[in-house]
Amino acid sequence: MARVKGGIVNRRRHKKILKLAKGFRGGRGKRFIHANEAVLHALYHAYRHRREKKRDFRRLWIARINAACREEGLSYSSFMGALSKLGIALNRKILADMAISNPEGFRALVEKAKAVLASTG
Repeated sequence: MARVKGGIVNRRRHKKILKLAKGFRGGRGKRFIHANEAVLHALYHAYRHRREKKRDFRRLWIARINAACREEGLSYSSFMGALSKLGIALNRKILADMAISNPEGFRALVEKAKAVLASTG
């Protein structure tokens, strides 16, 4: 069987991995085998955490909306239920931003929600 040499193909592959591993500590940034393993782990975690970030922000927004609602004497779930009955389709990101940057506008939404809850309740 003929001998197969890597040549430029292997060099390019190694350079690509070592470029991704730039800044890693010790041999994980210098030696191909260690760098390859480190890069595979890093890419896996980066992929996973991009999805976790979306969950984390949603939790943060819900906590902020809940805190702002509690100051007005309303729970988060009843507030969101009342908004859906009113047909107000604001997402949690906008509501959380509104609770911080525009408290008067948020207070107006809470008053509308309280009115709906009082009429149905």
